[in-house]
Amino acid sequence: MSASVSPLAPKSYPDMPPIRGLRMATAAAGIKYKNRTDVLLMVFDQPAAVAGVFTRSKCPSAPVDFCRANLPHGKARAVVVNSGNANAFTGLKGRAATELTAKSAASAVGCAENEVYLASTGVIGEPLDAGKFAGVLGDMNADAEPDFWLDAAKAIMTTDTYPKVATRLAAIGGVTVTINGIAKGAGMIAPDMATMLSFVATDADIAPDVLQQLLSAGVGPTFNSVTVDSDTSTSDTLMLFATGAAAADGQARVTSVEDPALAEFRAALNALLKDLALQVVRDGEGARKMVEVTVTGAETGAAAKRIALSIANSPLVKTAVAGEDANWGRVVMAVGKAGEMADRDRLAIWFGDVRVAVNGERDPDYSEAAASAVMKEEHIPVRVDLGLGEGRATVWTCDLTKEYVAINGDYRS
Repeated sequence: MSASVSPLAPKSYPDMPPIRGLRMATAAAGIKYKNRTDVLLMVFDQPAAVAGVFTRSKCPSAPVDFCRANLPHGKARAVVVNSGNANAFTGLKGRAATELTAKSAASAVGCAENEVYLASTGVIGEPLDAGKFAGVLGDMNADAEPDFWLDAAKAIMTTDTYPKVATRLAAIGGVTVTINGIAKGAGMIAPDMATMLSFVATDADIAPDVLQQLLSAGVGPTFNSVTVDSDTSTSDTLMLFATGAAAADGQARVTSVEDPALAEFRAALNALLKDLALQVVRDGEGARKMVEVTVTGAETGAAAKRIALSIANSPLVKTAVAGEDANWGRVVMAVGKAGEMADRDRLAIWFGDVRVAVNGERDPDYSEAAASAVMKEEHIPVRVDLGLGEGRATVWTCDLTKEYVAINGDYRS
């Protein structure tokens, strides 16, 4: 955990109401960090519906493989998360660690191993000694309590400077349900299908296949639209659980994603996913500024997103932001290299409300002072219009500072 909390951190945390049917506990196993919790156990007393999206990395971690194998069963009773070691690129030892953890969790909670889900975050390539925490899962299950969300978020942090939590309420057919979520992530952030680690739970009664469709659709404009450093993690895991406890209040089980009763829930879930995703960007390693890149007028939405990511991932754009330099020429560069259709002579660029370029050249009314004033803000909107079509997309990133290099230069030491 870095010494100082990000200046972009939330000023306060929301009250996180318990989710009926879910209990949590944390423990300090000394996996990498001294004197802090590094293991989280989530327990569902009745089987919960489960959905998940995972990294598209071709070098996924052992826990990602494990979760993918269990997901088709659609039921969850326990989730074990550790920080400090990603259990990635660990070969047969990695599989052995997941097997030991799953066996221990199943025994502690009293469920089948295919109802257990695992996630690990931290250093890649170091064997994970699951024995350090496998033995404490029984005690953790006994101690687990519903009102534990902020502590849960703290236990899964690595280089994060603050825990990430969010909560929303929604009505399904007149019955109010709660959605809570936690996330971790600060570096190696350029999600592809999912992000870092994030766990979301609701007391709604929703079938697993419907949950999966909601989650798969929800990641696109949220977790898959943020980037800290263009690097997709081996361990990206985003999971959504529904305990079904709201059935006791008369909520009718949702079995179709087309059910009109889902409208408010879908909107609340997407808002919560965006909330968590932006908290991750605002905790980007060494970040001092958040950048919102919007591309309009592209040939397609997909083209707009690729161009937006080209801008957001450019080290030259990000260092200009860090230096509060309104260097819009770097935005032109990033548009031009994206590999998508662009017409230089139709291009327009804004920093905040200040148009800096239009029709392929510097704006005739360009004011260095006005553009520089935008760069001094904590939140910097950058907009590019290509003048070609209807495609649009927004992505979020942060600046690239000397501290990012310092954090990642000695991450393992």
